[in-house]
Amino acid sequence: QVQLVESGGGLVQAGGSLRLSCAASGRTLIGSMLGWVRQAPGKEREFVGSIRWSDRQTWYADSVKGRFTISKDNAKNTMYLQINSLKPEDTAVYYCAAELGFTLRPGKYWGQGTQVTVTS
Repeated sequence: QVQLVESGGGLVQAGGSLRLSCAASGRTLIGSMLGWVRQAPGKEREFVGSIRWSDRQTWYADSVKGRFTISKDNAKNTMYLQINSLKPEDTAVYYCAAELGFTLRPGKYWGQGTQVTVTS
């Protein structure tokens, strides 16, 4: 079992930046993929990006490339999502997810989500 807790969301003006955190606990993350998914009001969940825990390789949805950066801190067992140049359309609940093995879109374990609201 992996427990995931997101934090760092909030209310931000367009053009600003946020860094979301996803703290993991439970089983080791070695051999796992972690990722971010967001869900805007009235829309389906959208894959944002993922990271391979063993070597930091990252993947991103085309819609966020260049503005979103996923990173991790092994010592803290924490994954981060840096979001720059925020836009109102980035408003969503951001969830982190984890899964053992290689999958670009991990989804076995989920956090509770953190709300990001971007005002124009």
